[in-house]
Amino acid sequence: MSIVLIAIAVLIVFLLMGVPIPFSFFASCLVLVLFGGYDYMFLVPYGYAKASSAVLVAIPLFILAGSLMEKGGIGEALVGIAEIFVGRIKGGLGVIMVVSCALFGAISGSGMATLSCIGSVMLPRMKAAGYPRGHSAALISSASVLGLLIPPSLNMLIFAFIGGQSVLACFLATIIPGIILVITLSGTNLWLLRKNPDIRLAAPIPKGEKFEVVRKKTIFAIPAIIAPVIILGGIYGGFMTPTEAAAISIVYAAPVGFFIYKGLNGKTLRESLIYSGTTAGVIMIMLFAVMMLSRLYVMENVPQMILTAMTSVTDNPIILVMMINLFLIIIGMLMDDTSAILLTTPIILPVAIALGIDPVHYAAIMGVNLGLGCVTPPCAPFLYLGARVGEAPIGEMLKPTGWLILFAWIPTLLITTYIPELSLFLPTFFGFH
Repeated sequence: MSIVLIAIAVLIVFLLMGVPIPFSFFASCLVLVLFGGYDYMFLVPYGYAKASSAVLVAIPLFILAGSLMEKGGIGEALVGIAEIFVGRIKGGLGVIMVVSCALFGAISGSGMATLSCIGSVMLPRMKAAGYPRGHSAALISSASVLGLLIPPSLNMLIFAFIGGQSVLACFLATIIPGIILVITLSGTNLWLLRKNPDIRLAAPIPKGEKFEVVRKKTIFAIPAIIAPVIILGGIYGGFMTPTEAAAISIVYAAPVGFFIYKGLNGKTLRESLIYSGTTAGVIMIMLFAVMMLSRLYVMENVPQMILTAMTSVTDNPIILVMMINLFLIIIGMLMDDTSAILLTTPIILPVAIALGIDPVHYAAIMGVNLGLGCVTPPCAPFLYLGARVGEAPIGEMLKPTGWLILFAWIPTLLITTYIPELSLFLPTFFGFH
């Protein structure tokens, strides 16, 4: 017990000191190996065997696909099609940004790519239309998390691999929570801006020209809209595995970015390849480390210790689930979403199952929780990137972020947590659960 506590303390202290996450995981492993009497000779082959799974080939492919789509100009087309419906409403540009993030998330599977792409397209428009820069930056920070919820999601792929669950079931589990978040973020945005006198609406389209404008924007957006149809249709139609779909998305995104939207060129392609290779390498090293660490935690019976500690406080299932939510939010506040999934899944998933939570339902709970953590200080990686993209001081973002958390994130989390049928409906309907 004392060795486990020391190992966890070392992990937390190293993370707070800013030590790279893989090295923090390795340090915790080292404590258990040196003082717990374990033989590292069985750990290294175990970690390698887990990290060399063919399923994980999808990780670098999805990262590269998201980067190509971000730089290829697809975001502009998605914004244009969303603008047709709500462009003339006060606060409508905010709704367009939220919906565009959801659409882009259905292509890229990356929250950071969603923020960079849609933010670079929408934030200058919102600034020109008189939107408060703190509000705009806060909204894109929260909306970009939809890239983590709307499938295909890189985080759900990692969770499914570590937790031994169906990748397709985990993809589907976050769709309805993602839609709920789209609605609540859009509604909160409209409410916050309802009395803002500085917002300027776009000039109305003359009646005789409306059909032509809609036609041009729709035609321009067709290649972007086809992308999620190919990817998701191929996966759920049984024609492709997630790994094959990731590869197809690259084959599709590259020519679309080069020849149709013309955002890709030699320089941006090189940047995408370097970014994707670096990011995938970091994730694979983290997977290798966390596989060994999770094996040691399980052998030390850490999940059972956590369950015993929680049930000693209360046996009320509602409160117990809320305690898991609070733990996940705190973890999400302290580290990035991928690292949080790698750390918490092997420890908390067995606890959730012991409490009667369906593991696919837990995937949706975890996704919303870690998304909330990504925009909640002190760490809040999405909030700080949103501030940089939106050129807004963090101080101006805190108040609108607080309202978005209160009226969008928390209701979405509570609905997802306590109405499991919403998360399980689609996986059950499509026969993956």
